[in-house]
Amino acid sequence: METPLPKVTQKRQVTAIIILLLLWEAGSQIIKYSVLEERDSGSFVANLAKDLGLGLGELASRGAQILFKGNKQHLQIEKKSGNLILKEKLDREDLCGDTDPCILHFQVLLKNPVQFIQGELQIQDVNDHAPEFLENEILLKISESSHPGSAYPLKIAQDLDVGSNTVQNYKISSNFYFHLFTRNHTDGRKYPELVLDQELDREELPKLRLTLTAMDGGSPPKTGTSQVLIIVLDINDNPPEFAQQLYQVQVPENSPIGSLVITVSARDLDAGTHGELSYSFFQSSNQVIQAFEVNTVTGDIRLKKKLDFEEIRSYLMEIEASDGGGLSGKCTVAIEVMDVNDNAPELTISLLINDIRENTPDTVVAVFGISDSDSGNNGKMMCSIQDHLPFLLKLTIENFYTLVTEGALDREEKAEYNITITVTDMGTPRLKTEHNITVLVSDVNDNAPAFTQTSYTLWVRENNSPALHIGSVSATDPDAGANAQVTYSLLPPPDPLVPLASLVSINPDNGHLFALASLDYEALRAFEFRVGAADRGSPALSSQALVRVLVADANDNAPFVLYPLQNASAPCTELVPRAAEPGYLVTKVVAVDGDAGQNAWLSFQLLKATEPGLFGVWAHNGEVRTARLLSERDAPKQRLVVLVRDNGEPPLSASVTLHVLLVDGFSQPYLPPPEAEAAAAAPADPLTVYLVVALASVSSLFLFSVLVFVAVRLCRRAGAASAGRCAVPEGHFPGHLLDVSGTGTLSQSYQYEVCLMGDTGSGDFKFLKPIVASLMSEGAGMDTAENANFKNRFGFN
Repeated sequence: METPLPKVTQKRQVTAIIILLLLWEAGSQIIKYSVLEERDSGSFVANLAKDLGLGLGELASRGAQILFKGNKQHLQIEKKSGNLILKEKLDREDLCGDTDPCILHFQVLLKNPVQFIQGELQIQDVNDHAPEFLENEILLKISESSHPGSAYPLKIAQDLDVGSNTVQNYKISSNFYFHLFTRNHTDGRKYPELVLDQELDREELPKLRLTLTAMDGGSPPKTGTSQVLIIVLDINDNPPEFAQQLYQVQVPENSPIGSLVITVSARDLDAGTHGELSYSFFQSSNQVIQAFEVNTVTGDIRLKKKLDFEEIRSYLMEIEASDGGGLSGKCTVAIEVMDVNDNAPELTISLLINDIRENTPDTVVAVFGISDSDSGNNGKMMCSIQDHLPFLLKLTIENFYTLVTEGALDREEKAEYNITITVTDMGTPRLKTEHNITVLVSDVNDNAPAFTQTSYTLWVRENNSPALHIGSVSATDPDAGANAQVTYSLLPPPDPLVPLASLVSINPDNGHLFALASLDYEALRAFEFRVGAADRGSPALSSQALVRVLVADANDNAPFVLYPLQNASAPCTELVPRAAEPGYLVTKVVAVDGDAGQNAWLSFQLLKATEPGLFGVWAHNGEVRTARLLSERDAPKQRLVVLVRDNGEPPLSASVTLHVLLVDGFSQPYLPPPEAEAAAAAPADPLTVYLVVALASVSSLFLFSVLVFVAVRLCRRAGAASAGRCAVPEGHFPGHLLDVSGTGTLSQSYQYEVCLMGDTGSGDFKFLKPIVASLMSEGAGMDTAENANFKNRFGFN
């Protein structure tokens, strides 16, 4: 199943098709207007909107613009009314010279969407120039032997107007000898020709002055005059003759001033002054006289000014050779100006958009026209831009190009492009013009922030101070501006029971994480949460990363002795037979540490003893054993102080006091109280004393043996407490005293019982049934109650 295109993509495709259709039709639509020259600026020409079929105001919304060659602006558009008006007063003679009709080509550019319409503006001539002779007096020498009917062409008048407004007729002042005809040149110009009506007699009339009048066809007509001076000569029967009636020559437009163009030559068969020739221009235009000069003696024609092929491409002139007798001959010189590649191409920007949004394909960047005043290959041009750029040049109409993006641009890949448009002609040598365009790619929020790591692990030592900086997260966004500004936040935890807001906070600007409360390793060893990073674009994009916080243990818990319990009123006393061998297990000191790792590694040390060498403590398990054989000299009541130390830094410790009673075969379970000892010290009858002691000893030994036997049996069967042993309470130990990781000396899931047997056996340390401890719910009050229960069950109250 095909996935439908997004609406934005469909819209772009439709827009591109419409633009192509409009550009394809642009060349076929031509609008033509005409206007009289010398009209004032702002004069109405036509309603462009109506002629293009556009609604009111549509020209303004589509960005209509008039383009003339060379970036000249002769017309302008009134955007509100759609009228086309003159921007300046137009002079047809300045714009077109002798060319008729005078047509200026232009283009109408509609920018949105891009469309070109070809246009022509014809400048109509008005009769604003009168005919003008280049010379105020025309000299004409005629032999007295001339026959009636002889014709003598005269120099023409110049009129810058064209058509019917230029010179249409000539007339001569009234006289008895001549009349005037108006003739047509092959190029269409009219010239006067004087015709002799009757023979002249030099002796009767040596000279004659007439007035020649030139009239144009304007309404009313304008005129110009010149005096014709006719001198009657003696007979000269051989007129000058040129070697050629037509001279043709080609001259490069870059020829220097003063360079020889061509030499014309004539000869006269007469002798003397009648054979001396003089060369001059005859009936030549003002353009010829300004550009060339002729040597009157040699007939050399040379340049007076630089030629410009783009202005005038050819010259046609007549050269007259006159002899001293008044006769003359004429020839025609045709000069063709050869184009030289002396004009570099020109580029005119009509539309330029420097800021392009990324991810927008086929966007118009610029519309421009190119031109070259040269001709032929010198005027042919090609346009190009650098390779490997995501831009295309499209030829819309002749010599007009559109610069568009080739696909979508990515600002993160490249944010700025420097485009050089190069226009090169095909002449020799080739000339080129370069135009630089800088295109900036504006950002679109198309990249979500990305964290530098997918997950972060942070360590915090417990008992930290609140508001402690515990670490940072960082995310980057390759977009620009607000689209790249990242804001950090804590995401809600999946478990709503986790009080994340009371544990950590984050700086939304830089991603710094802070611990809000003092953490307790024994209560919370690790927790994790997610951090979000969102940019400030529209729409905003975001990403997230996992943060895991591990609480490092600090040695903040001293060892706690579980057995034996310390009770000053009723201390637990261990019984040791004097016959015990070295290494005899007296008891075992049991302690725990709420810390973890090396902070919970416990070591045991005998700190004080009544007799230092009698007992020893194993450093790793806390077992108190005899170090040597007991003797009668050893005090029966021994007091031991055992130190329990952890391996933290600094180390913490606790001490416990043990009472050991040395007995002979367990016949004296307890030492006499002090009062009994005092009474015994009083004087008594020796015989009575011996009898009482002997009887008491036998009776006590028997009774004690029976009691011990019964107690052992009961202890083995039911494990109940009796008067001859010490035990630990059943139940839960406070959570802050236990090693929750299992790395300490006592696991949270077991209870302990210590039994001291009355026989030769040693005290036993038993593991009983497992229990489940609720560490988080135990309170200080509960600890107190359990400790009291612990003491009561040992009988220390």
